[in-house]
Amino acid sequence: MTETDGETIGILGGMSSESTREYYRSIDAQINDVRGGHHAGDVVIRSVNFATIERCIRTERWDEASAILADAAADLERAGADFVVMATNTMHRVAPRIVEALTIPFVHIVDVAAEAVHSAGIDTVGLLGTRPVMDGSFYLDRFEAQGVETVVPEPADREAVDRIIFEELTKGVVRDASRDRYLAIIDDLVGRGAEGIVLGCTEIEMLVDQAACPDTPLFDTTALHVERAVERSLRAVES
Repeated sequence: MTETDGETIGILGGMSSESTREYYRSIDAQINDVRGGHHAGDVVIRSVNFATIERCIRTERWDEASAILADAAADLERAGADFVVMATNTMHRVAPRIVEALTIPFVHIVDVAAEAVHSAGIDTVGLLGTRPVMDGSFYLDRFEAQGVETVVPEPADREAVDRIIFEELTKGVVRDASRDRYLAIIDDLVGRGAEGIVLGCTEIEMLVDQAACPDTPLFDTTALHVERAVERSLRAVES
C-alpha cells in the first residue's frame, strides 16, 4: 500500500452479479467523489458461482455454502484485502464460518443496518429480503440484540418477495407489477407498526427507492454497507 492508497476492500460476490456490480460501481464512485481526479477503490473481488449458492439456499445445505464462501473469503485475504464485505444479505447466515476463516476484519451488513436504524431514532422496522432473511433468526436475532424490533411480511407476501428476488431481480429484470406488490407489502408492514423498512436484500434497491416511499424511511443495506466500506478504506488516506 502506497502512502496515497486506502485499505484494500475485499468483495465476496457473485450472489448475484447484479449486487456485486453495484458494490463495485458504488465503491469507485464514492471514493472518486471524496478524492477526485482518477481515484477509484483499491478492490479485490472474488465472485462465486451463484447457481451453486442458490441451490444450497433452496435445499438448505448451509454447511456446504459456508465452506464455499469461507474458502472464497480466504482467497480475498491471500489476494491482499485488508477487510472483507460480502455483497449479499442472505448469505450472512453463514457469516460466523467466514469470520473463522479470516485473520482480517469482516464488516457485517446487519450491524451496519442496525446502526443506521438507531441513528434514525427508530425502534421497529419492517424487513424485506429472501425467505432465509425473513424466516431465519440470524437477521432478527442480531437486530434484537441491538434493540431493534423487526416485523416481517405475512407468509404469502414473504413468498412473493422471495420469488421476485430470485426470478427477476437477480437476473436484472425490473417489473412495474412487482414494484407495486412490494409497495403494497411495505404499506402493510407500516400498518403493523414498522417505522421504517430495511431492504434486506442487495438487489431490492433496483425495484424500490426512497422516492417511492416518501413517508417511510427506507434503509438500503447495499448503500449503507458500501458507505461503511468506503469510510474504512479511506481511513488510511486520512490518517
